[in-house]
Order: sequence, then structure tokens, then C-alpha cells
Amino acid sequence: MAPFQIFFVSTFFYFQLLFTASSAKKCKTTYCDDFIRSPSIEFPFQLNTTSRQAKRCGYPGFNLSCNSRNQTILTLPYSGDFVVYHINYFLQSLRIKEPDGCLPRRFLNQSFTLSGSPFHFEFYIDNNNYTFYNCSKETIYKRARRVPCLSGDNFTVWKTSSPFMELQQQCRVILNAPIEVQLTWFEPNCVYCVEECAFKSDTGLEVGCFNVASTAPTPPTPSTGGLSMSAKYGIAIGVGIPGLLCLIWLTCYRCKRVMVNSQIPQPNTRLSTSIVPQHIAFVMGLDGPTIESYPKTLLGESRELPNPNDNTCPICLSEYKPKEMLRTIPECNHYFHVNCIDEWLKISATCPICRNSPY
Repeated sequence: MAPFQIFFVSTFFYFQLLFTASSAKKCKTTYCDDFIRSPSIEFPFQLNTTSRQAKRCGYPGFNLSCNSRNQTILTLPYSGDFVVYHINYFLQSLRIKEPDGCLPRRFLNQSFTLSGSPFHFEFYIDNNNYTFYNCSKETIYKRARRVPCLSGDNFTVWKTSSPFMELQQQCRVILNAPIEVQLTWFEPNCVYCVEECAFKSDTGLEVGCFNVASTAPTPPTPSTGGLSMSAKYGIAIGVGIPGLLCLIWLTCYRCKRVMVNSQIPQPNTRLSTSIVPQHIAFVMGLDGPTIESYPKTLLGESRELPNPNDNTCPICLSEYKPKEMLRTIPECNHYFHVNCIDEWLKISATCPICRNSPY
């Protein structure tokens, strides 16, 4: 077979192998609210409305739904509905809160349990729980926040992040609890393939990683009778690229011999048969001037933001405090502590919540 034919045939099979290795079926990412696009619903989670996702795009026990307000809802078997505020697929955790914003009432009534679900308590948001005080109707404290959902006609419930001696003397402590809860899951384990985790077959519950290059070791899995997509991808790169370089060299060498034997005048320039690898620089994050161009917001005493749900930094999971400086990503208008998002943007140019890139 002529060198040209060998070159083109080998190239065809090489790229076919690459295409096959990268064409694993991936479930579509969806949202309850396409406008704010948060939180994203990916494997192992799945919406109950199968019109948005295929049947095998979710793991048992990870069903979500959308309510009339386009909020993402998690239904726990013995505790009812909760709003999913954020999902971190890398840490395998999610934050939930009560739909009416009164999660402490669950703890007060002892009606919150994770029995029958695949989730576990990881830790409470703002490890220091709030202290709730039952006070008289006339009592008013400027350094505490009133809790309308726990208050009644003849009494008022106040909450503070740190104990107040004045409240302790005149009121009764009724509860120490958070206003949001963070849960985690252990199975299925997709920490090595955050965006490319899926079932390995059309039956069974065994999951695997597809098209993922990770420096962390992948847990060993039983043989399924064939190569995984990542293995094929590695073979294609490891064998295909050196083979292509050899074929290009042989092709150029044969072309030169044919030209010499046919006494075809040679050009003045020399044909180099060596291939100099070019270094490609990958820029993962943003530079300092670009990060500084993102708008900043000085949080006032009321700590009010355009979106009332933006009361916690999604990176450090700490509640915003008055006079703190926040930074906004222009593309999606998500807020973060300046120090938190600046460090993030230095290594990644995407929003840590919606993964949208500003450029």
C-alpha cells in the first residue's frame, strides 16, 4: 500500500476511534427555572417529569420536582418537601430549606428526619446555630431578628447568632437550630467524574465515568467485558499520535526520493523532515485586571440583595454580614465574598454556581 494511502486510512481510523471514545451518551442537564439556571439538575438527580430527561438519567432516591414557583423540590419520605437551594456535585452535597422559609419549626416540632432517603447530615450552615427566644409581645430588640413564622398573638420569637444576656434574662430559650441544612450522599460515588457520571448499562445500578481525565485514581471496578470510553480515549492518544508522526515522516521521505529519482528540480529551500512539537498554553483562570473589572457591592446593615435567596456565599458557605464587600459575576449576577470569588477566578473562568463563563 502506498504511503499516502496508509496515511489517510490510518488517519480515518484514528479519528473514528476518538469520536467513538467521546460519543458516550450523556444525560441532558436541566433546570426548574431556565431563566436563573440554578441549581442544575444532573446525574444522579433526575426530574420526575420524564419529558425533560430520559428514564435512565437518575439514581433511585434522587428524584426532584418543580413546584408552581419553579423552585427545585426534594421530597423526603418522612419529612415532606424541601427547596433545594444549591447542589455541589464535586463534594456530593446539597443545601435545602423549608419552602416557607421556616426550617426551625421542623426542629421545634421534631418533624425532620432523613430516614428512607440516601442522604445524611453533613453539617449545618453557619456551624454556630441560631438561638431562638420566646419573648412577650411588647419586647423589641434591635440586635435580634423577629421570626414571624414562630410568633403568635401573645408572644414574639426572636433569633440571634450569638447569645444576648438581655434576652436570656427576660425571655425563654426555645430552640438552637439552623435556618438551612446541608446534606451529603455517598452512593453513587461520582466524585471522580463530576460531569460525566452515568449508568454503565441499560440495566443495573453500576455507574462509571466517561471521557474524564483526572489526576486522582479511579476506584477499581469489575470488568464489564470491554474497554471503557476513557480507556479507548487513552489508547487513541497514546498510539495514534506517535503513529501519525511516523506516517507523516515516511510520506515526506518517499516524496523526496521520488522527486530525486525523477530528476525534478529541487526548490532552494530545504524540506525539513523533523517535526517540532508546539507548546500550547492553556489559560484556566482570569487575570487580575479582568477580575477587578467585575462589579463590587458594599453590603449595608439590612444585608438586602436583589435576590433575597443570595444571603450566603456559595464558596465558603458563610452568611453575609453588614459592611462586607461582595463581588458579582456580570454574566449571571451571582454574588460572592470578594476574597472567595477572586481566588476562584484565578484558577477557573466559570461561575462556581451555574458554570457559565463570562466570556
